[in-house]
Amino acid sequence: MENNGGSIVEIVLSELLTTVMDKKVSKYRLAQICCFFVDGKYSLSYSFAKEYELITYRIVIEKDTEVPSITHIYDSAFLYENEMKELFGVNMEYIALDYKNKLYRINQEEPFIKKEEK
Repeated sequence: MENNGGSIVEIVLSELLTTVMDKKVSKYRLAQICCFFVDGKYSLSYSFAKEYELITYRIVIEKDTEVPSITHIYDSAFLYENEMKELFGVNMEYIALDYKNKLYRINQEEPFIKKEEK
């Protein structure tokens, strides 16, 4: 799927770490990680850039699925992963710098998930 000069490639969770490692070895930078929750599932998008090329890998997972951290590959991922964990409730495993749901000063647990979707 083309998207503003970039592409979105759907992958399964078991391909995440090898895909991310491939991008690191190929000198791509981590551009962003995005999360949204709809119909009881998470959609996680990992975007990488190299010069003028942008590619996004998308994973759709169930709410209770454990997602491995990529912080051992891209240090900067810790902010995105803490955000997904705290604001959406994504079950992130082994974040290098885990803020333990204290990155934001928020009153509501998982504020970006509607109560009826929990």
